[in-house]
Amino acid sequence: MSTARRASFGALTATGVALALVVTGCSAPASDSDSSEGTAGGDLVIGVTSDPDTLFPWKATQFQAVNVLQNLYGTLTEFDEELNVVPGLAESWEVSEDGLTVTFTLREGVTFADGSTFGSEDVKYSLDAIAAEETAAVASSSLASVTAVEATDENTVTLTLSAPDAALPANLAVINMAMLSSDDTEEALNATPNGTGAFILEDRTASQSITLAKNEDYWGDTALLDTVEFRVIPDESSIVSAMQSGNVQLAVFNDPLVAQTAEGANVEVATTPQLSYHALQLNATRGDLTDVNVRLAMQCAIDRQEVLDTAALGEGEVTGPITSPAYKSDPDARPCPERDLDKAAEYLKKAGKEDGVTVNTIVSQGEYATSVNEAQSLKAQLAEANITLELEVLESGAFVDRWIAADFDAAVALNGGRPDPDGMYGRYFTSTGNLNQVAGYSSPELDALFAEGRETADAEKRKEIYAQVSENLEDNAAWIWLFTSYSYTATASNVDGFVPMANGALQYLRTTSLK
Repeated sequence: MSTARRASFGALTATGVALALVVTGCSAPASDSDSSEGTAGGDLVIGVTSDPDTLFPWKATQFQAVNVLQNLYGTLTEFDEELNVVPGLAESWEVSEDGLTVTFTLREGVTFADGSTFGSEDVKYSLDAIAAEETAAVASSSLASVTAVEATDENTVTLTLSAPDAALPANLAVINMAMLSSDDTEEALNATPNGTGAFILEDRTASQSITLAKNEDYWGDTALLDTVEFRVIPDESSIVSAMQSGNVQLAVFNDPLVAQTAEGANVEVATTPQLSYHALQLNATRGDLTDVNVRLAMQCAIDRQEVLDTAALGEGEVTGPITSPAYKSDPDARPCPERDLDKAAEYLKKAGKEDGVTVNTIVSQGEYATSVNEAQSLKAQLAEANITLELEVLESGAFVDRWIAADFDAAVALNGGRPDPDGMYGRYFTSTGNLNQVAGYSSPELDALFAEGRETADAEKRKEIYAQVSENLEDNAAWIWLFTSYSYTATASNVDGFVPMANGALQYLRTTSLK
């Protein structure tokens, strides 16, 4: 793609992401586009392949739901475009000398979409509810170190911790940690979102479109666009046609071949390396996969580069478990860094499965474009090792339902990455992690390593700890990590100020304008 703006994976920075423990006097995230030539006003249409499966931020796992909710709700901390942790609804925070108390000073004058005032009682309500088991919030494990939340005064919140938590500032920045009004319920918010974000919900037609309008009372700089419509167009090629006809002005593609066809006189494509990772997730609690030797046989039977070449034209990198730039796993540090069918046969023999195994595998169709091609490549490769993948292709909503319920032997999945590895994997691979049922694997060793990683502030020591986490996951073939790829952000020539991010966030719609 000749005009695409491409950054290398190694160019991503993690400076200040996990260790921004004391912040004062910082401003909200800004983009280099603040001085753009764009003009206020206008209606932007974004082409998307699926409709959000929920509008409740504490339970959102589907990419499209997350992308919409990021623009409707606020979090105590945020990421800037380089994934540094910066103030959000908390204008500053301070950690005690012993690391066991974190005090947040909230912004004054912030309101929810319904006009009610945001304050410390809403923060206490939100954090307590996220942590409560009955809420079933997908990021509850991020608050594992928090033992008490106190609304000290109207604009101050104090968190008491059981141990120092270096990951907490970064973990609070994800939309699953959105601050909600203490007067709201899940049922009400799924119908009418009530957040503190740069946009508010204007209209929704199920399975067709969802339209946001700028929030005139947003605490930061008011969005330049009047409205943003997420228009559901089932496949990426059809979105390209809509862009070429002028009906859509922005889209984020997963398929590099589609992105190539989108680029033209009136459409530019920016290529951004992503923290998200493609994986064959194995449920080690089910059937033959309970035997580590079967899982290792599958790991050794797969050529990851071939999957990448087949599904994404080689656009990306083979990866290990951790994609966070400061803690990135070495993809060669695994039992079979290259495909080894002889070794796969040895592992099957150890498992007493020389005659082969069959693994029921769910695949999402619609949420990202390369899923089915990935699944077919994996199926063909594993067949040569006498391992049969029985593929069940599901629309994205049904896939998410089955995935959350851990109702699968294996899943071909694209998972979002995070700048800090604790938030990325603590909820999956610890015995008390709220998504451990989905991960299907934990161990006392991993529990101890994740606890040590949270409690350690020194960056170099944390690297050593998470290298051990990565080694443990690979040696036990908890999942089979495949590759990281790029996002391809296509924008019409009159779109200005949008900043693609390595975590896939669309938060810079608030700085976007139409020329």
